Amino acid sequence: MIFFRAIKYLNYILLSSHRKGHGIHSPFVYDLVSKVFRRKTDPFVILKVELVRKKLISDNRRISVKDLGSRSGSLKTNLRKVSEIARYSAVPVKYGRFLSNMAAEFGQQLIIELGTSLGISAMYLAASCPDSVVCTVEGCPITAGVARQNFVEAGFKNIMVLVGPFEEILPGFATIGVTPGLVFIDGNHRKEPVIKYFNLMAELSDTSTVIIIDDIDYSKEMAEAWDKIRLHKKVSVSIDIFRMGILFFREGINHNNYRIRY
Repeated sequence: MIFFRAIKYLNYILLSSHRKGHGIHSPFVYDLVSKVFRRKTDPFVILKVELVRKKLISDNRRISVKDLGSRSGSLKTNLRKVSEIARYSAVPVKYGRFLSNMAAEFGQQLIIELGTSLGISAMYLAASCPDSVVCTVEGCPITAGVARQNFVEAGFKNIMVLVGPFEEILPGFATIGVTPGLVFIDGNHRKEPVIKYFNLMAELSDTSTVIIIDDIDYSKEMAEAWDKIRLHKKVSVSIDIFRMGILFFREGINHNNYRIRY
């Protein structure tokens, strides 16, 4: 798997467009890169979340993690230290800033996250749009409990944690009558479930919704899932930033796929 990722990363470096937008001919994508990808994230947002991460990295409690998706590549047992989960499984600060910027731009009213873990990514999503609700879904009750504690201690009041298998919880979003502005799919690294979750979210989405999929180059399975998803009939623009893939359903834009340095 490490060799696969190395080859994918080399391919990404060689073929991706410049991080400042040079050479991108789509006005929509150029504006996205220059105004959102490169936006300076509020330092208070970063400080608030990273203080929680620092505390978690010092937390030596062992918890039993119920893996409903594929098991972590770094953590080989279900009995894990909170510190190890924070160090190896939580979204890095670089991509936390990215999620924060995307939430600020597109996360109006409702953000859906699939895969809470300890809550680092949910806090980055919630901190930049306090008037939106972040509904984050976690399959493991114990991990969800740690995340809830983090949200309370950090003062987040716009995050709702839903616990259970994604397949059981996702259909319920169709009944609330609110279209998500942003969806972040994480927490499962198998091809067929990821495609299924995307299809369910695509049905709930409108032309203003943005879907982000984490770890698209995590494995051959995930790369195959991404290749299929980005060709979905509703997708007008897909962007590969190596770790994450971003999907837009905009009308009036010719279907195109981009690799952009981030």
